[in-house]
Amino acid sequence: MPRKLARLSAIAAGALTIAAGPLVLSPAAFAQDPITKPPVASILAWTQKQQLERYPAIEKVYKVGAIKKGDKVYALPAAAQQVNPKVKIGKTSSTVDAFMKTNRVSGLIAIKNGEVVLEKYALGRKPTDRWTSFSVAKSVTSILMGAAIKDGYIKSEYDPVTRYLPELKGTAYDDVSLRQLMTMTTGVKWDETYSNPKSDVAQAGTAPFKGGDPVANNPLLLYMSKLQRAAPAGSVWEYKTGETDLAGIALKRALARQSLSEYASEKLWKPFGMEQDAIWMLDKAGLERGGCCMSMTLRDYARIGLFMLGGGKIDGKSILPDGYLTDATSNHVPGKQASQGASYGYFWWPMDDGYRAVGIFGQGIYVYPEENLVIAMNSALPKATDRAQSQKMAALIAAVRAAANGG
Repeated sequence: MPRKLARLSAIAAGALTIAAGPLVLSPAAFAQDPITKPPVASILAWTQKQQLERYPAIEKVYKVGAIKKGDKVYALPAAAQQVNPKVKIGKTSSTVDAFMKTNRVSGLIAIKNGEVVLEKYALGRKPTDRWTSFSVAKSVTSILMGAAIKDGYIKSEYDPVTRYLPELKGTAYDDVSLRQLMTMTTGVKWDETYSNPKSDVAQAGTAPFKGGDPVANNPLLLYMSKLQRAAPAGSVWEYKTGETDLAGIALKRALARQSLSEYASEKLWKPFGMEQDAIWMLDKAGLERGGCCMSMTLRDYARIGLFMLGGGKIDGKSILPDGYLTDATSNHVPGKQASQGASYGYFWWPMDDGYRAVGIFGQGIYVYPEENLVIAMNSALPKATDRAQSQKMAALIAAVRAAANGG
């Protein structure tokens, strides 16, 4: 491995471990709408067997919206030279195939200079199988937010949240901008203690939907309206699961009659050339979850990375406002927290030489612009997050990255 890549791989391993912590129990924890009777256990408590059965078929468990593909497909040709690196962890090493089987990675793909240099599947998964995203969906919501600004549905990311959700006037969100919502710098008090059944993350969105307007009467919105302020808006970064869905609800209000699934189809799936319809989990009021649980093929995960790698352009035209993609993938964590290593953009996680979209249980899209490289991965890891588990996944990505770059 080249010296520079070795150094960056060590940084990436540490960053991935840091990132894993806040992502635990992302919105999949509380607000989805099950269709089974009796309702299934929390998605976070599924057995390993249930993971393998349900991650590729989430529509059999929860209500979903459909993101329709178009007639064209963005071609992903295979490179003449394929890579198959060894994954080294401590003093041991293994093939990628063995690593994937042992560590429950269902799909891994790397695209260098527009060509597939590695594509592998495991755990019985086929290339046509979708896989749930968990928090990778947040990064797609960020793309759609930018598209909505470009299209004029949203005036600016600096708009107050209350411009789109006036129900929050007079609450702790009264002086919060959409930008602060997406960067999680709202300063609103929130308890993300997953082991505490009385914490905000455990309770938000659990109330039943009582009918009427799915935005105004959304259980999550009603819960968030009762939160208190802990710090001035923009002064601190704190991961808040509920705010990712709140961003999706604001976007839905801005889109009026169009659903997030329909808008994702119009702006990304059809024009860019995704190969298969995707699905998006719905909340109890029937709205797509802004922060969780889209399902798509491994190659379509990679195409999202390629869209970003190409500057957010489709057929030579950007669907995002000027500068939005750079801003979305830059670090907006304030002051001291940033100096301590925290890094977060608009629902994207910046890295030294790129950025990533990551989700619990081992989902990810990794974009390295200077290397013209995208890596996408899906998994069914035993734990939502775990330091040792995260370090193993980072070692896998580092090995594939180095091999794709000739290391």
